[in-house]
Amino acid sequence: MPGGYNCSCPDGMDGDGRKSGSGCTAHPKKQSAVMEEVALVDENRLKQFINEIVILSQINHRNVVKLFGCCLDAEFPLLIYEFISGGNLAERIHEKNKDLLFSWNIRLKIATEIASAVAYLHSAASIPIYYRDIKSSSILLDEKYTAKVSDFGISRLVENDKTHLTTSVQGTFGYFDPEYFQSYQFTEKSDVFSFGVVLLELLTVEKTISSSRSSEDRCLVTYFASSVREDHFFKILDPQIKQEGKTEELQAVANLAMRCLNTSGRERPTMMEVASELERLRRSDEPSVVPDNGQEVEIFINETLSL
Repeated sequence: MPGGYNCSCPDGMDGDGRKSGSGCTAHPKKQSAVMEEVALVDENRLKQFINEIVILSQINHRNVVKLFGCCLDAEFPLLIYEFISGGNLAERIHEKNKDLLFSWNIRLKIATEIASAVAYLHSAASIPIYYRDIKSSSILLDEKYTAKVSDFGISRLVENDKTHLTTSVQGTFGYFDPEYFQSYQFTEKSDVFSFGVVLLELLTVEKTISSSRSSEDRCLVTYFASSVREDHFFKILDPQIKQEGKTEELQAVANLAMRCLNTSGRERPTMMEVASELERLRRSDEPSVVPDNGQEVEIFINETLSL
């Protein structure tokens, strides 16, 4: 525990690791929990702590991590989440250990579940929510590879009549929507762009920013665009999924990623449309029908490389 002391709490409870024994918290039956400590001296972290409680109290979705409660009696406030045993998606797709990688069908399942969760935030939550920091390290996986979206510290509730948030740029480099970066206006389509980057990670197992690539291709989005332009997209796919996935299916997911990464937010699909398309691909026993998207690819490449 955070304080480094084994305090004596009653059976079925855990303490905060300090001699005071304050903050002892009951275990939910047959479930595990994990605590996140927040330093009071960091005002921004405290605001995120409060914001996360407010946001997660509005959410009930199987692919969003559950907040069991919080502890304010300890020296530092604590958030208490369900414990997700499988680590995060970034660890699974970027670690060099090949034993950590998983099949194309599991990757498609994970993508579908993430999209479903974000579509719920945008369209089905009691108050619409912009996630604002979709990235592979915020996606937790349980022992059955079920995706759990976590880390809502900079997420925001959005009034129904609002189309965007005007705010200073926050998020993670490599996942930023270029329109948001330029205008400081975050829309639901900004989340769509970030999700498109996660799709590329699942397809290629490449990092979003990598110094091992050329300076022109250091960003995964531009690397993907140039590979399409030079007609070697399949060369940058993870070899494992090239062996396992149907060519038509891989093309369809790549095409969906391109639509999500369109530099014009208006031209991107909604997360509901993304989730629906991924679910169709996942459930369909028939080869996916992929339209001729040559013009779309060309427009995407030209716009992306001009960033």
